[in-house]
Amino acid sequence: MKKIAVLTSGGDSPGMNAAIRAVARAAVFHDIECYGVYRGFQGLIEGDYELLTARSVKNLIQKGGTFLKSMRCEGFRTREGRENAFNQLKKHEIDGLIVIGGDGSFRGASLFGSEFDFPVIGIPSTIDNDVQGTDFSIGFDTALNTVVEAIDKIRDTASSHNRLFLVEVMGRDAGNIALNAGIGAGAGEILIPEQKIDFEELLEALDKHKATGKSSNIVVIAEGDQTGKNISELAGQIQQQRKEYDVRVTVLGHIQRGGSPSCYDRVLASRLGVAAVDALMNGETKVMTAVVHGKIITVPFGDKTELHLNKNEELMRVAKIISI
Repeated sequence: MKKIAVLTSGGDSPGMNAAIRAVARAAVFHDIECYGVYRGFQGLIEGDYELLTARSVKNLIQKGGTFLKSMRCEGFRTREGRENAFNQLKKHEIDGLIVIGGDGSFRGASLFGSEFDFPVIGIPSTIDNDVQGTDFSIGFDTALNTVVEAIDKIRDTASSHNRLFLVEVMGRDAGNIALNAGIGAGAGEILIPEQKIDFEELLEALDKHKATGKSSNIVVIAEGDQTGKNISELAGQIQQQRKEYDVRVTVLGHIQRGGSPSCYDRVLASRLGVAAVDALMNGETKVMTAVVHGKIITVPFGDKTELHLNKNEELMRVAKIISI
C-alpha cells in the first residue's frame, strides 16, 4: 500500500470526522499517502480527491458532520459509474479504499470491490446503529445522548402541566435510538418498527399508567413504528379517544445527527479508523472494522452470524418492567 483513499457516504453522523482523522494519521504513520474523496461516491467518480496530511486533519476530532461531505450518487448504482470510479482510482494510483458509512454504502462498496478486484474496507458510521456485524456504529452514542437530553427537558414541562408528550426520534427501519433513549429517559411507552403494537394496545397501556397515579407521561416513537399512523395522526386519535389527556407532539428531527461527538464516539472512530488502515495493509478486502464485546475485529460485509444477536426483545422486556 502506497496510496489509499477515504470517503464518507450516506447520512452524516457525529464522529465521521474523527474517523477520517484516524485514517489519515494512521496512513501517515505507516508512510502511506491518504487522499480524502469529497462528496462520497460522486467524488470518487469525478476524481474530486485531496491529499490529507497529519496537520490538515487537525481540530476535527471534536466536530460533528463530515468535512468531506456526503451525498447520494445514482451514478455509482450503474456499472458505467463504478467503472469511471475505478478509472479515477487507477489514475491517481490509489491502492485501497476506505468507506465510512452504513449498510447501503457497504453494499455498493462490496459490489465495487468484487467487480474490479479492488481492496475496500468499511467503517460503520450511522446514528441508527443498524449495521449488521458490530455492537456499535459511530454516532449512535452521541445521538442517544442528544435524544435523552431533549426528553429530559420535555419531561420538565410535561410534569408541570400534566401532559402526555409523543416524542418522535429517527429510526425508519430500526428502533435502536427509540428503545435505548426511551429506557434511558424513563419513557412510559416505546414504539419501534420491529414490534407490532396496535392503537388499542397503546391506549390500554396509557390507561394503566394513569391508574397507577401517573399524572404525565412520555411516549417515544421511532419514525418507522408499526401503528400505521404518523405522529400527528396518532396524537389526534389519542386526544379524541381519551379527552382527559392534554397531548403534545415533539419531532426531534435532524438535531439527532448534529453536534460534537461524545468521548465514546471519538474513541470508537479512532479505533475503527486505525484498524481500517491495518486491514488494508494486511491484504483484507470487502470487510468492515467492527467492535464486538469491546474488541476491534473485521467482519465480512453483510455478515449475520450469532455475534450480532438482536437485543430488542431483552430491552423491550426491561422497558416494560421499569415503566410501571
